[in-house]
Amino acid sequence: MFMLAWGTAFFPGLFFISRKVLVSVFKSWNDADVFVVSERLVSSIHATLATIVGFIIATASSDVMYDRHRLTNEFVWFGAPYMAFDIYAMYLSNYHCQKVKGHEAYRKHSLLTIKLFLLRHPLLVVHHMVLLTVFMPTILFLRTGLGGDFFIGCFFMAEFSTPFVSLGKVLIQLGLEDSWLHRVNGVMVLLSFFTCRILLFPYMYWVYGQQYTIPFHKVPLHLPLHCNLANLSILAPQIYWFVLLCHKAYRLYLRQTRSKGQLAHEDGSKTD
Repeated sequence: MFMLAWGTAFFPGLFFISRKVLVSVFKSWNDADVFVVSERLVSSIHATLATIVGFIIATASSDVMYDRHRLTNEFVWFGAPYMAFDIYAMYLSNYHCQKVKGHEAYRKHSLLTIKLFLLRHPLLVVHHMVLLTVFMPTILFLRTGLGGDFFIGCFFMAEFSTPFVSLGKVLIQLGLEDSWLHRVNGVMVLLSFFTCRILLFPYMYWVYGQQYTIPFHKVPLHLPLHCNLANLSILAPQIYWFVLLCHKAYRLYLRQTRSKGQLAHEDGSKTD
C-alpha cells in the first residue's frame, strides 16, 4: 500500500510541477503546449521506470514460469495510479489543444468535452482501463501457484517505445515536425515500437520453448487457449497502432519530399 500511496502522489505531483516550471520558463507557450508537454513528460518518466524495472525482472528470471521478483508487485502498485491519472491528463491535453484551436464546444469543461475526448481516443482509453481493471488485478491477486514474472517484465519493457512516441508528439505540438530531430525520432519510434511491442510476443514464445525444449512453431499448442487469446488481444492493438505510425511516417516523408521538390524548382526558376 505504501507503493500505491507513493504512486498516487508522484505522478499527479510531477504533472503539476512540470506545468508550473514550463509556464515560468517558456512564457510564450499557450496552455496546449504546456499541458501536452507535461502529460508527455509524465508518460515518458513512467515508461522509463517500467522499462528499467522490466529489464531487471526479466534478466533475473531463470525459470520463466515460476520465478518471482519482489519488484513486480511493487511496481504494479506504484504504476496503478498512473494509469488512472494518465486518462485525466490526456483529457486535459485534448481539451486545451481543441480550445486553442477555437472550437466552440471547448469554451469550458462539460460532459460534452468528456464525450468528445472519449470519441477521439477510444482505443487509448480502453487500453488504459483494461490494464487497470484486468492486467493489474490479475498480476496482484490471481497468479495462484505461478510466478511468470519473466513475462510481466517483458510487458513492462514494451513501454520502451513510449518516450520516443511522446517526443514526436511534443515536437509536432511545438511546430518542429520538419526538423531533423523529428525525422530521427520517427525512425526510433518505428524501430522501438516494432521491437518492443510486436517482436516481443514471438520472443516470449521462443524463450518458453527454449526452456521446455519445444519447437517454436509448436509453443502455442502447449499453452492454454486463454493464454494465446490474451496475448492476441494485447498484440492486435499494437499492430494497429504500428500500422498507423507507418502511415503517418509515410505521409510525412511524402510531404517533405514535395517541399524539397518545390524549393528546388523555385531555386531553379530564380537561376533562370
